[in-house]
Amino acid sequence: MRIVTIEQFRDEKKRKNIRDDVDVDQTVLEIIRHVQKDGDNELRTYTEQFDGIRLAEIKVSEEEFEEAQALVTQPFIDSLRRAMRNIQAFHEVQKEQSWFTTSDDGILLGQKVTPMESVGVYVPGGKASYPSTVLMNVIPAKIAGVKKIAITTPPRRDGKVDPHVLVAAMETGVNVVYKVGGAQAIAALAYGTETVQKVVKIVGPGNVYVARAKKWVFGDVAIDMIAGPSEICVLADDSAVPRFVAADLLSQAEHDERATAICITTSKEFAESLKDEIEQQMKSVDRMDVIEKSITDNGRIIVVNALAEAFELVNELAPEHLQLMIDNPLDQLRFIQNAGAIFIGNYSPEVLGDYMAGPNHTLPTSGTARFSSPLGVYDFMKKSSVIQYSAQALESVTDAIITLAEAERLTAHANSIRVRKVDGNAQ
Repeated sequence: MRIVTIEQFRDEKKRKNIRDDVDVDQTVLEIIRHVQKDGDNELRTYTEQFDGIRLAEIKVSEEEFEEAQALVTQPFIDSLRRAMRNIQAFHEVQKEQSWFTTSDDGILLGQKVTPMESVGVYVPGGKASYPSTVLMNVIPAKIAGVKKIAITTPPRRDGKVDPHVLVAAMETGVNVVYKVGGAQAIAALAYGTETVQKVVKIVGPGNVYVARAKKWVFGDVAIDMIAGPSEICVLADDSAVPRFVAADLLSQAEHDERATAICITTSKEFAESLKDEIEQQMKSVDRMDVIEKSITDNGRIIVVNALAEAFELVNELAPEHLQLMIDNPLDQLRFIQNAGAIFIGNYSPEVLGDYMAGPNHTLPTSGTARFSSPLGVYDFMKKSSVIQYSAQALESVTDAIITLAEAERLTAHANSIRVRKVDGNAQ
């Protein structure tokens, strides 16, 4: 892992080519059109093409759910339930309620909060199994009050869905799971097929084809975000433990060859120790090819002159995951403006957030933490403004409204108010 200065890092970042998604978009749009036109038949065709499986049934059967229960261990179920309790407790606090205010002059104003009717959760497959994604997406939707939740996920080579994912679905109360992945799954959720019911909103991470498909169906359905590869940024000084930081960086690098693992430090000595530790730990990792490419292409140890410079760079990057492994981290939290999730101290690794702490692990990536938030209960609820005026209350603002409408040359707007005036009084 290379050690660079902040100037070198910024220069590298500028020179990196912007990813060209034109070819991806062409493929994705073709898939969307085909699924819209031919439904289940195209889902089977694309699943055979991309996953090597010709599906007999697109929807997971009751027998497959029962089989999955027999294939997972009790410690897994116990751990899953413990994580569920923490996630439930954290997200319960986020639930918003409808509210109304009234005044003596006959005005009622408020906001009606309503859960979305249906949600589709995309759970990635392929390189790993992600039961934690089920929990992080389904639990806040359930708390919000969403009645219809379906999961779609790529099948394995044997035509089955990973049993850990199915058990997570059962534990969260979801009994509709489709064995479809990729852009075709997003299209099916957005527009519906003979088997797949269309939904109001699609959530969940995926590869570049899934991300681009979500972008193209947005507007016909809602989406959570367009997530990119995983990111971690560790801000460390001499109080950090190199062994811990190295392990945390590698934990994110194993997600994807395009994942980004960065450490910003004020200490050259720490940077050298961390580099040695990363090289040592990489010798014993399982996903060596993925990690090595991720670290080589996107991993950097950046040496800065002072914490102020480090905070500036962190806010510039707006990382998905930020670990503050510095002296008095809580006192320094006020300097962080842009980050998806912030992990404080040597004993709060990012992986804790992936599985057990409770806050959502679906987070803004690619710098979008500058304006986006983690997935939450609020993402599954919508709000309607409520307005009621009495005749007397309307009369008190009639002239002002007419004046504003006529200033905008919207005479029909003005007339909508004027017709309610009779002898100078609203009726």
